[in-house]
Amino acid sequence: MSLERVMAQLGTRFPNENAMVPDLDRITTLMDLLGSPQLSYPSIHLTGTNGKTSTARMVDALVRGFGLRPGRYTSPHLDTVTERITVDGDPLSDERFTEVFDEVLPYVELVDARSPVPMSFFEVLTGMAFAAFADAPVDVAVVEVGLGGLWDATNVITAGTCVVLPVGLDHVPLLGTTLAEIATEKAGIIHPGATVVLAAQPPEAAEVLLRRCAEMGATVAREGLEFGVVDRRTAVGGQLLTLQGLAGRYEDVFLPLHGVHQAANAAAALAAVEAFLGGG
Repeated sequence: MSLERVMAQLGTRFPNENAMVPDLDRITTLMDLLGSPQLSYPSIHLTGTNGKTSTARMVDALVRGFGLRPGRYTSPHLDTVTERITVDGDPLSDERFTEVFDEVLPYVELVDARSPVPMSFFEVLTGMAFAAFADAPVDVAVVEVGLGGLWDATNVITAGTCVVLPVGLDHVPLLGTTLAEIATEKAGIIHPGATVVLAAQPPEAAEVLLRRCAEMGATVAREGLEFGVVDRRTAVGGQLLTLQGLAGRYEDVFLPLHGVHQAANAAAALAAVEAFLGGG
């Protein structure tokens, strides 16, 4: 099957957002049928309103810098759907993407037959990503949520390291009309015993997130306390940063991106990788 035919099939699976029902049953069933590939490697899970993909890319690059082989799952894509699933920094080739789809499709059809609602585009891609990572294999999966967290298809992983980037009002019809309601959805990726890298948050969101961390017995690293941007200077092609991490201070870190928000994302990415490697 060609990539074009795969995309034609996946294109029939886009749900009506307003008709979506919060439910992990379909993706959980698919993972069970595939032999739970998402449990064969550790994960770093990212949520928040803005900055998830940029931060995920930074985490991916840092992990590779330590000689590990990451898988990365992000959305949406800019050019082609294969960008969403990368192994060791490279998107799946068209051929490999098609192979993974063909391998997963019979199990997707089994799930469809058992469910009153067929699997969505995002659910199928999530299953493909987790299967591809297990096949690669990868040393760690860097996983960005698609929507919210609690009921997001990616939440079939139990990540030991979670990153919660700044929470704002987004997808209000689906996630809630207040920061507290939206933060509650995003806090759903925090599982017992995790280390949570918590970016600076509005007070209403911070209260919800810290309460969830306490309930889950999670270790919290907070921007501005345990980690953060100490200094930033404009440089040719980006900025030069001094970052406080969980394990030490890092000077003259060149970031080829502009903006205060990208500096904060870099600090969060650093803290996440330190936490994952045990540096916190």
